[in-house]
Amino acid sequence: MNYTAQEVAQYVEQEDVKFIRLAFCDVFGRQKNLAILPTELERAFSFGIPFDASAIPGFGGEVRSDLILHPDPATLSSLPWHPENGRVVRMFCSITHPDGTPFEGDCRALLQRAVRASEDTGFSFAFGAEMEFYLFKTDENGEPTKLPCDRAHYMDIAPEDKGEIVRREICLTLSEMGIRPECAHHEEGPGQNEIDFRYSDPLSSADNAITFRSVVQTIVARNGLAADFSPKPLPNEAGNGMHINFSVRASDGKDHLPFAIAGIMEKVRELTLFLNPTENSYRRLGSNKAPGYITWSSENRSQLIRIPAAAQEHYRAELRSPDPTANPYLAYALMIYAGLDGIRRRLPLPESADVNLFTADEETLSRYQHIPASLHEAIAAAKGSSFIRAHLPELVLSAYTNR
Repeated sequence: MNYTAQEVAQYVEQEDVKFIRLAFCDVFGRQKNLAILPTELERAFSFGIPFDASAIPGFGGEVRSDLILHPDPATLSSLPWHPENGRVVRMFCSITHPDGTPFEGDCRALLQRAVRASEDTGFSFAFGAEMEFYLFKTDENGEPTKLPCDRAHYMDIAPEDKGEIVRREICLTLSEMGIRPECAHHEEGPGQNEIDFRYSDPLSSADNAITFRSVVQTIVARNGLAADFSPKPLPNEAGNGMHINFSVRASDGKDHLPFAIAGIMEKVRELTLFLNPTENSYRRLGSNKAPGYITWSSENRSQLIRIPAAAQEHYRAELRSPDPTANPYLAYALMIYAGLDGIRRRLPLPESADVNLFTADEETLSRYQHIPASLHEAIAAAKGSSFIRAHLPELVLSAYTNR
């Protein structure tokens, strides 16, 4: 439900809300929050709530460190794991400087800008994320171990699948928060799980991805386990991906998705730093269904982009290289800009790679360009990209490249 500021105030009063979390993300997509009491809600909507940003990664350090949070009433959501008496709610925020100018490191605002750019040219994008994570046992002090909660395999059932009850609780919690999971199952790795979302508009999809990680970590901890979203938690097992399904609708009613795919493929080397932002990311790529080459095909999970078999209303493409350490606001924004560039230039798709790239011979593989194979290579591609510099502020680019 899209609340107004007045409706939020009524909800807070009628539902015995005691704490309001003002949520935002650092430039790497890690959720932060500041809790206020209901007495401060009117001030939050009228003027915003100041905070010290000097210790937030990528927010610029001690100089000009005072920033202002402005809650978006449309994003109001109750946090179901807190007691109903003394309820806690959350709203996502925009961030400005004290003089009211937008803060350059507000990645949610960067995605909103990309959405406006696409709508201004007659196109609307939709996204849906497929998030994978491991469930590990904890030690006697409650600290995570590297012992998986089970030894089940792909789509196994209980009792081999010991994550079934946890996934159920996660899905029910998300549903209470207005987020619609599409399906959930055990993945290939021991203790590995996947929950997929129904596609939605870019901003809602990114908000949902941030919320999802928070919900998983909370519910899993309540069950005495630890959730691990890192790209390669175990060296000899499947990595965690964040496959991004995307579609394009045009005001002219024509199919522009192939042009958008071509645009993303052309720019993907420059985008990779923001889709795979950690050293660990590059231990996943190139094996266990994680792509290593810039290719596409239909129904082929060895590719960078595949076109899933789906009815017309679900016609979409799936980008398979991103992992859960990506900031979804930046990932979606850059995908929109790359897709729009492909549409504007009517960029033709390269020939499809209708082979299994994990078993193909060297002669076959030599036809295709590699995704960056290391964080160093991805940083170099982003630094040298005029496309990235055209769409990301220097503050964000520096945070990712000066490491």
